[in-house]
Amino acid sequence: MSMPNIPDIQPGIHIKRHDAINLLISSIALEEISLSHLINVESEKIHRVLKVDEHTIDDLIEINDSVERMMRNIIKNQMLLQFKLEDVIKLEKMSAHEPFCEE
Repeated sequence: MSMPNIPDIQPGIHIKRHDAINLLISSIALEEISLSHLINVESEKIHRVLKVDEHTIDDLIEINDSVERMMRNIIKNQMLLQFKLEDVIKLEKMSAHEPFCEE
């Protein structure tokens, strides 16, 4: 069996620091939008359960626990996104003070 012929691929992606910072901020914003959609889904879940005429206290407790778990996870993710955003802001401030920064 012969060796595979792998082409010499040089992915020359050149991006300026300012553009990279903008992309990082955009990605954080998109993650926040995703989390807001998850919060909305949890809200709809509660509304759907409350519209049903017959539900037991156990049903309500189960839904409450489910929503609480999801909200805790969303909050954890938001905290991580806050840290990321703070790091990006620091990075931007550092690059603004560097006299010979590659732009």
